Amino acid sequence: MLGKPFWFQRRKYGGWGVYPKTWQGWVYIAVAVAIISLIQFIPFGDAQTKTIVTLILVAILVLDIIHIMIKIPMDERDRVHEAIAERNALWAVLGALAAGIGCQAATSAINNSVQIDPVIIVAIVAGLVAKAITNIYLDKKN
Repeated sequence: MLGKPFWFQRRKYGGWGVYPKTWQGWVYIAVAVAIISLIQFIPFGDAQTKTIVTLILVAILVLDIIHIMIKIPMDERDRVHEAIAERNALWAVLGALAAGIGCQAATSAINNSVQIDPVIIVAIVAGLVAKAITNIYLDKKN
């Protein structure tokens, strides 16, 4: 692809993704942002064409970053730390979703109407299904 894995390092403290660790990584990000931004100022086509071109460039950038993330090597310690961090992040998200359902249920009870966002319920069920499938896969693998 376009970026090189040794230009980047895994994000440990600021979310998911990669972080530039060399000047080449910073140039890669700056050029990508500049190209995507310039598309909006170049007088060509209509707004729909600019949107399509921008989405294609963003998709290429996302695919390239995913490729870079896959190629960055991790040792066993990094894998354990990543697993613990992901687990804790999941618990925080589940807590926030559960609090959201509780808030919506309380508001619905006060207003005498049922208004619970189905997306929150779908997110919790999707997490449950993903965990179940992962556990089944890992049990059969070992």
